[in-house]
Amino acid sequence: MPVGKPRLQGKVAIVTGAGARSGVMGNGKATSILFAREGAKVLLVDQIEDRVKETLQIITDEAGEASICVADVTNPADCQAMVEAATMRYGHLDILHNNVGINGPGNVLEVTEEEWDRVMRINLSSMILTSKYAIPEMVVKGGGAIVNISSISAICPRGMTPYTVSKAGVVALTKAMAIDHGKDNIRVNCILPGPAYTSMVAGSMTEEVRDIRRQASALKVEGTAWDVAWAALYLASEEARWVTGVALPVDGGVSVDSPRR
Repeated sequence: MPVGKPRLQGKVAIVTGAGARSGVMGNGKATSILFAREGAKVLLVDQIEDRVKETLQIITDEAGEASICVADVTNPADCQAMVEAATMRYGHLDILHNNVGINGPGNVLEVTEEEWDRVMRINLSSMILTSKYAIPEMVVKGGGAIVNISSISAICPRGMTPYTVSKAGVVALTKAMAIDHGKDNIRVNCILPGPAYTSMVAGSMTEEVRDIRRQASALKVEGTAWDVAWAALYLASEEARWVTGVALPVDGGVSVDSPRR
């Protein structure tokens, strides 16, 4: 069988939240590495430079092309500078992968207004800001792909109301943007990860809880950041040229099996 060309050859991608913590692979880090392996030039965006240096090292060790941009994606000026950095370094922009997010525990009786606003600003408003500056550059290029990271909490709430609402907002934003910008040949999709073992949760998780999460899936298999990254690669690639406005669960079947738990 002939070997095909890399799936993102000639593409330029921005990945936000491209670093990782806890010594465990994160969604943004895995996606950045996979995008680079498939031929993309990747701008690695993170608020903390030390977290993203390892991502860059892995990509350069594999002869990929990437660079770092330190930015706070809740800051409009940083989002504009991020897009300018990508176009100045690599000439254009094809892909925006919005991966930044935080947990938001509690219910409406428990959460403070300040914490509610913080979760919405980081998990949802940041995607509006990054897209605001990325989309005009994609229009110049003749189109592009945006992949937003939501969560199965958007469709299966589990006692984290601020987080759930922010992630449901990501789904709605994705669908609205798909309609708004389809005429410009810009596809917008989102991924709903399930309880995968990633850097976001690893630091505070016992082996017992990790096993409970594994058993919660219909497949009884633990998900990892690579599972999310492979889905992101598909949605960002030309293989998904007729796919937009989709909210894709990547959860081992948790969202369909959970009513039986």
